[in-house]
Amino acid sequence: MLRISIQTILRGALMAGGIGIFLAASPLEVAAQDRTPMRIAVEGAFPPFNYLDANNKLQGFDIDIANALCEVGKFECQFIIEKWDDIIPNLVADKYDAIISSMSMSLERRQKVAFTEKYYNSPSVFIVRKDSSINDISPAALSDKKLGVTSSTAQESFANHLYPEMEKTIFRSSPELYKGLADGSVDIILEDKLAIYDWIANTKAGSCCEFKGPDLVDVTYFGEGAGIALRLDDKERLTRLNEALKSIKADGTYDMINAKYFPFSIQ
Repeated sequence: MLRISIQTILRGALMAGGIGIFLAASPLEVAAQDRTPMRIAVEGAFPPFNYLDANNKLQGFDIDIANALCEVGKFECQFIIEKWDDIIPNLVADKYDAIISSMSMSLERRQKVAFTEKYYNSPSVFIVRKDSSINDISPAALSDKKLGVTSSTAQESFANHLYPEMEKTIFRSSPELYKGLADGSVDIILEDKLAIYDWIANTKAGSCCEFKGPDLVDVTYFGEGAGIALRLDDKERLTRLNEALKSIKADGTYDMINAKYFPFSIQ
């Protein structure tokens, strides 16, 4: 049997009489129409900030913050998993609209992309195995050691410039970096402190290792915290995201997400 909706009959009858009518959209349709599409790039390999769970679903602090910003800022958001080495070039090439993936706002990156206000701050730190004899982390003391860093990160840039004599192993992702330290492939690693905190504090594998030396907060290499990266000319989206970020900090949403992942504030 052919099924014809009442709306279709009404449209036909009214249009036949020369009268146009616009039927009201549903609330869900209106909500979708009011939202601005935004494609968000994440690495998906940087726990606890962004990672794929056992069901291959994106999880983490970055993802929760992004979803909150999309809700408050009225964005219709789509997540795209991207290799870290390609994440800025493909943003510039308009393959997505924003990077919400714990990107530090270094001076070098600011020449290529625009950043929102910071949404969290974390120092970098050296990590060694607990049975390591390393106590001095100066460039001279570490010159004969093997250092591990993750590819295309602020930590890699810092190490290349300030520890030029060290032999370096470049890992593709943070989990591979941690494994390299645990299995002895490298003597010491340099990593974002909050990123590795959960691995050291809450995993059996991470119990092998400990922080060594003071926190590193060099603005030249590590910037002034993590921000959302946008194309340089995307002024309207930058303003809207900063307003949304201010809103979720004011109404307690940010603190709830923070508490889900860390027992201390990371603002």
